[in-house]
Amino acid sequence: MIIAIDGPAGAGKSTTARAVAERFNLAYIDTGAMYRAVALAAAERQLRLPADEAAIVKLAQSLPIELRDHGRRIFIGERDVSEAIRSAAIGQFTSEISALAGVREAMVQQQRRLAASSLHECGGAVLEGRDIQTVVCPDAEVKIFLTADPRIRAERRLAQWQAAGDAANLDTAHHDIGARDERDSNREVAPLRAAPDAVLLDTDGLSPAEVMERIAAIVESKRGGYESVA
Repeated sequence: MIIAIDGPAGAGKSTTARAVAERFNLAYIDTGAMYRAVALAAAERQLRLPADEAAIVKLAQSLPIELRDHGRRIFIGERDVSEAIRSAAIGQFTSEISALAGVREAMVQQQRRLAASSLHECGGAVLEGRDIQTVVCPDAEVKIFLTADPRIRAERRLAQWQAAGDAANLDTAHHDIGARDERDSNREVAPLRAAPDAVLLDTDGLSPAEVMERIAAIVESKRGGYESVA
């Protein structure tokens, strides 16, 4: 079973996807973290856009990205970059490089490979990102598109930055959310949008547990009572 969860920045995709994966004993694939790993590696090599586009694409094609601990940790080779990729600066750069067709092609190939492997290893995966249901796994059995008010998403994003040690403020978070929404929705390659058969779920006013339970109910209805793991 493949469960695709998409949505804009700060909609609660990561928290929700991890919880759903644990509930149904599936792999968790954070596709956004994979793009962030490329951005981190590019930044450390002092690569910038637009001058270094070709070098960034080549890096994306060769970077040894691995998801470990059931998708909770992301590695570049043997280096755990799970925390390093979460800074505000890397998030900004990620939004820029993820618009590159060559980078997206490289990441989509890896994401499809991970999804296929998960079907054999543990019966499937929960993938979360911005183009899972439309590009990466258009045949996913369950497609969810999460939304939330921009103000709430900015507050969530600020909390993530603060947890990563960034000295950011709410105004910066609001600006970041708005800019990312603009880039993600209007880029030429794989823009952020809900698939026609996706279930739209507004997370405003819902706790992470409530969001997870609503998605779990959708999964169970799609599978005719798919057995969950407590």
